[in-house]
Amino acid sequence: VQLQAFGGGLVQAGGSLRLSCAASGHTFSNYNMGWFRQAPGKAREFVAGVSWSGGRTYYVDSVKGRFTISRDNAKNTVYLQMNSLKPEDTAVYYCAADVRNTIVIRATPVNYDYWGQGTLVTVSS
Repeated sequence: VQLQAFGGGLVQAGGSLRLSCAASGHTFSNYNMGWFRQAPGKAREFVAGVSWSGGRTYYVDSVKGRFTISRDNAKNTVYLQMNSLKPEDTAVYYCAADVRNTIVIRATPVNYDYWGQGTLVTVSS
């Protein structure tokens, strides 16, 4: 599975960005997808996940109500719509594929098998 994330950039606090992650090399609709982020000096953390069908989603508390994860299996793409951005959202954002499980949306990086290259989101105050 190859993943390519894009859509990051510089935005003012309160603004919006939409990240995309294009997948290839595997049947995209067979596995759950997640977005993670890593700020400088911090561990990589789970942001949001979506089930293989798109019917279930899961968010870390800090982004609930502001971020929306979705997927388009026809386009082999997962999205992260980020609204009301805050300076603390500044990080490199990674998409990841969990190809071994479709029962639950997992929030631990070690459970994800494939990773995109990351896209930088910078939110200025």
